[in-house]
Amino acid sequence: MTKKDACISDLKARVLALELAPGAALDEVSLSESYGLSRTPLREVLQRLAGEGYISLEANRGAVVSAMDIAAMRQFFQTAPIIYCAISRLAAENASLAQLAKLKAEQFGFTQAKAVLDAPAMALANHHFHETIGAMSGNPYLLPAMGRLLIDHTRISQRFYNASAPHDGVRITQAAHQHDLLIDAIERRSPEKAVEITLDHWALSRDEIERYVWPDPLPDDTTRRTTGEST
Repeated sequence: MTKKDACISDLKARVLALELAPGAALDEVSLSESYGLSRTPLREVLQRLAGEGYISLEANRGAVVSAMDIAAMRQFFQTAPIIYCAISRLAAENASLAQLAKLKAEQFGFTQAKAVLDAPAMALANHHFHETIGAMSGNPYLLPAMGRLLIDHTRISQRFYNASAPHDGVRITQAAHQHDLLIDAIERRSPEKAVEITLDHWALSRDEIERYVWPDPLPDDTTRRTTGEST
């Protein structure tokens, strides 16, 4: 692994684990010294991370970790179930045997982290699990959108997987079981079942994610309310 690759991998992990806080400015001099990179390769690293949605490059502030403000989170809630369901459907149609083996390996890593209630490890293992499902879809239009969603989902999941009460452990166990069901649906080439499980999986985490983002529930804009709406 080159220094650039190591830098990219480490900075991604630090963003996902919230070690680098959303909206935090990144000092290029410090990064250059920490990773042993000169100015040009470091800027190539930052361009790569910006392209994938981990950071943004702002004219007056330089490199900044991607924000998670209320406006961004509302877009997250509107978009996530749509993208996840489309990805799951295509994964069930297109997954290769090698990809299925990789998905099962990612799930094994998730269950290992779950056994010791390691929240950061569970969040990262969940990230890799769904990233693999994204690769199964083979869709070049959906993959960038899913990649960007997973960045925020993984950051928020640090709370979801932090089991501080008995019901938290039950929720995490249910999430792990839904992973197994999703693997089975993909392996059986059942797109409809894969979508159904994906929606259940999203619903399981949605309320907890909302509490992280905002004390009051955010509107579910994926379904249109008919009561009291004007047309």
